[in-house]
Amino acid sequence: MRSRATALVVQNGPNGGPGRWAGWLAEGGVDLDVVRADTGQELPDRLEHEALIVLGGGYLPDDDTRAPWLPRTRTLMGQALERDVPVFGICLGGQMLAQVAGGEVKGEHGEPEFGSTVLTLLPPAAGDPLFAGLPERPAAVENHVDAIVRLPAEARPLARSERCPHQAFRLGRSAWGVQFHPEADPEQIARWPRERLSRYGVDRDELLRAARWADSAAAPVWREVALRFARLVRQRPAPAAG
Repeated sequence: MRSRATALVVQNGPNGGPGRWAGWLAEGGVDLDVVRADTGQELPDRLEHEALIVLGGGYLPDDDTRAPWLPRTRTLMGQALERDVPVFGICLGGQMLAQVAGGEVKGEHGEPEFGSTVLTLLPPAAGDPLFAGLPERPAAVENHVDAIVRLPAEARPLARSERCPHQAFRLGRSAWGVQFHPEADPEQIARWPRERLSRYGVDRDELLRAARWADSAAAPVWREVALRFARLVRQRPAPAAG
């Protein structure tokens, strides 16, 4: 096992950074190379990092006109899957992982989810490297109106919520996608636009209070997942150069 490794992180929006996962992953021996793709920072053509993390953003995975960096992001994700490089996709990133592997995503599908939301772990989670042994009903921050409507055929479903059947899944040995935001602390909700939330009949202050209340139990769960992912990244062989 190497002492430290580096993950390429694709950030898709100004408020969509790695959040507290940056500290948790660093604690686990994984440093982050964050690319602000939304500001024009260029992504590499080839993935040469030990892991790939794709964060959330207000786009569909193939919204290439509004987000012209998405084709290259999908290419990097495809390379990671082909070469068994560890992947963690969050919200948009999780949807992209599903789509790249043959699943389907739809915009403004189902009921939107905002703020702290209770998840239910599914039976395959019991044998999963990241989700095994977690509380059966952990809470996590949600912020989505788009959704995965069909997982790839080979995906192992790991979690669902009352409104969304595809909250977490794994592909192969080392690629995970989640619809929720394990990296987000409650205070991030205070930066969400009130106007957008009000369109869905949601009050930001209520979301913030509920997330703060739930966080004492939620944060240790997602810290453990981050540390497990970091350990897995450090255990994997480095990607071949060239």
